[in-house]
Amino acid sequence: MLVNKKLTIITGLFGVMALGIAASMPQQREEPKLVNLKVFPKNIPYRLLDHTMDVWTASLGVHCNFCHVRNEQTNKMDFASDAKPEKTTARHMFLMEAKINKKFFKAEKDSLGMVMTTGVNCNTCHHGTAHPEVKIPERQRGPGGPPPGGPGPGVPPPGSPPKG
Repeated sequence: MLVNKKLTIITGLFGVMALGIAASMPQQREEPKLVNLKVFPKNIPYRLLDHTMDVWTASLGVHCNFCHVRNEQTNKMDFASDAKPEKTTARHMFLMEAKINKKFFKAEKDSLGMVMTTGVNCNTCHHGTAHPEVKIPERQRGPGGPPPGGPGPGVPPPGSPPKG
C-alpha cells in the first residue's frame, strides 16, 4: 500500500513537471497567410519573406511603413495593400535586381524561385538610404597638371558657369 502511495505521488509530481515544462516552451505559431504576392513565389515560407523584408529595410534605412500602410480599424500593418507607390517601386527594383543578376552574374534560382547567388542587391546602390543620390565624381588633378588631351591650365571644366 505504501508503495502505491509513493508511486502515485511520484507520478503526480512528474505530471506537474511535464505540464510546467510544456507551458514554458514557446508555442508553435501559425504562419500568417500570405496574400497579394506578385513577384515572390506563391509558396515562399513566411520566415523567408520576413527575412527578405528585414534585409530590404536595412538596405534602405527604412521601416515597414515606408512601403506598407496601417489599417486604421485594426491598428495593424496591412501588408497586402498596394496603396503606397513605394511598394510598386520595390517590386520593380526586385525584378531589376533579378534580371541583372541572371544576365551578368549567371545567378540561379532555388526550388522556390528565389535567386540563390547574387552579384548585386538593394544595398549595392542604396547603402542604407531610401533615395540614393546620383553623384558625379569630382575631377581629380594629380601632380603635373591635367591628364593628356584634357583642357589646359585655366580652362574651366565643361558645364561650369562662365566667369564675369
